Amino acid sequence: MVIHYKCPNCGDDMVFDSETGKLTCHSCGRQDAIENFSEEFITTTFSEDETKEYHCENCGAILITDADTVATICSFCGAGVVISDRVSGTLAPSLVIPFSISKDEAVAAFKKWCKHGLVTPSDFMTADRIKKITGMYVPFWMFDLNSRVQVSGNATRVRTYTSGEYIYTETKHYRVFRDINLDYLKIPVDASEKMEDGLMDKLEPYRYDQLKEFKTPYLAGYIAEKYNYDDNDLLPRAKSKIQNFIDSYVQTTVSGYSTFIPDQKHINSKKVKSYYVLLPIWMVTYNYRQKDYIFAMNGQTGKVVGKPPISRGKIAGWFAGITAGTLVILRLVTFMMGGGLL
Repeated sequence: MVIHYKCPNCGDDMVFDSETGKLTCHSCGRQDAIENFSEEFITTTFSEDETKEYHCENCGAILITDADTVATICSFCGAGVVISDRVSGTLAPSLVIPFSISKDEAVAAFKKWCKHGLVTPSDFMTADRIKKITGMYVPFWMFDLNSRVQVSGNATRVRTYTSGEYIYTETKHYRVFRDINLDYLKIPVDASEKMEDGLMDKLEPYRYDQLKEFKTPYLAGYIAEKYNYDDNDLLPRAKSKIQNFIDSYVQTTVSGYSTFIPDQKHINSKKVKSYYVLLPIWMVTYNYRQKDYIFAMNGQTGKVVGKPPISRGKIAGWFAGITAGTLVILRLVTFMMGGGLL
């Protein structure tokens, strides 16, 4: 089943507006709050094979999607549609962070980010080479985890003091044990097999206090996918994401010692709760010298991640500058050691 949100004024397609948080008609400008949108103007169509195609109610085109597509945009007329059966039942997200950065704002933020590259080519942003920019809701699982951490090891306290003509160093040895209970809330792990895990991790953090109860109108005008991996599949990744935080916290509990070397560590992390959520991402395809570069932008905070092209000339100049500076320092040190300042 495919959902269209039709404008009560002109009958055109309505999409979610990231600036106002409302359904907006780009033809006549009408805006409606999502909570108050009348079901009278929500139209649905059915396709014979819901996992592969849908019929656009706006223009009648038959468009092919893969089985993971939740929301998409008609390539013929631009209408935004939501395939509702893929966001219902066990496939229904519980929470969503709506887009708060518009397409124009995303383009401007991306261009500004590119100009800050220290070793990117000077002509990287001299022309508008953005090939494609797509607003996507990517499926994530969020985990509330509880970790029971038991750590033991050897620690020392070192004290240096002077007595008479002698300097003494006193080292005391201790056996240290820590039994710690830690809670971590809303650890995000992307659940799409199409998205590169490292790229998604770098887009964090989101402002999770702005999570909202999921409603399908938030998807109108954007592309969205359903999850490929459930929470049981991704629990190991969630546990691995908190490992560095656990290690850092353990270190804070032994800060009063000069050294601490753990020899036994037992960590038991359990899932307390999991949430299926959709998070907003702008995907940018940028063409530079006949090569495409892919970037991702956090659709809430504007954070950009990706690898821009590198200027060999700038790198060579950078190293030349470092080398020249090092030679100057070495010559100055040699001059001073040779008594040149006396």
